[in-house]
Amino acid sequence: MGLEEQILHYYLKTFSLIFIIFIFLFFFYIFYLFNKNIEIKHNPISINKGDSIDEVLKNNIFDVSILEIAFVKIYLKINSYIHKSIFHYGEFDIQSNSSLLDFLNIISKPSNVLFKITIVEGWSQNQLNLELSKYFTDFHTIPYQDVIADTYYFQKNSDFDFFLSKLHNFKINYFKKNKNNKLNHKFNINELMIIGSLLEKEGLDEEDKKQISSVIFNRLDKKMKLQIDATVLFAITKGKYDLNRKLLLSDLKINHPFNTYIYRGLPPEPISYVGKNTLDILFENNKNDFLFYFFNYSLNKHIFSKSFKEHKEKLNDYRKK
Repeated sequence: MGLEEQILHYYLKTFSLIFIIFIFLFFFYIFYLFNKNIEIKHNPISINKGDSIDEVLKNNIFDVSILEIAFVKIYLKINSYIHKSIFHYGEFDIQSNSSLLDFLNIISKPSNVLFKITIVEGWSQNQLNLELSKYFTDFHTIPYQDVIADTYYFQKNSDFDFFLSKLHNFKINYFKKNKNNKLNHKFNINELMIIGSLLEKEGLDEEDKKQISSVIFNRLDKKMKLQIDATVLFAITKGKYDLNRKLLLSDLKINHPFNTYIYRGLPPEPISYVGKNTLDILFENNKNDFLFYFFNYSLNKHIFSKSFKEHKEKLNDYRKK
């Protein structure tokens, strides 16, 4: 090997070594850049529809460099090509000590900031509308029979129709799960929701609802009027439950399709939102021999009777005391 070849070979080795070191340092720097802790300006961060990645980084990260922005753009292009993913808009919760890679992975998925709405069992439509107005500007009143009262989670940028579909699917799946229950041979879904709503407004607790559910079944079987005060209250207040006085004997005589003192059978529709726990109690199909009950304010509980004679005796005894 000649001197010139030796020199050339030396320079090639040197160049190759320098190139390898450069490549190593380059990738090491990229690794460092994407994995070092970043300082978030505020949390949760907010990304608006149409924001560029430059705006997203500058608006939400302190001291982000032009070089970092360039590498992020390359990363996102590769990521969108391989995984078919893009960064989303909405609100995102970024934990402290997060890296740039953590940041990019989070915004490349749907918003991880969830809101929740709890529909309280026994609520009126006015109460739910007040709750919905906190989260949606464009919403409509949800009929009692359409949803089951429960806690529902949704992303901040979800629209009302998407939220409503979650509620509808929950109800559909719940009744599918209970489709083999023998109550379905006697009542349709709407009727079960009506009975559930009566329990919501009359029952004090789980045990009380079990007793009252059996009373309702017993009276329906015997073709007796249900004579449930909550239906009269619903009729008088048009579902607002804001009477602010005790029911009078004259109230029980108003001619209204929801008044179960006048009309036999179930009211036409539910009188409140029905919770999953109450429907679970309903599907237990509890049995007792009671046909009557009244509320004892001294004992703060309902008193049940098997006959009208027994009911009158207990009621008279309570009134004397």
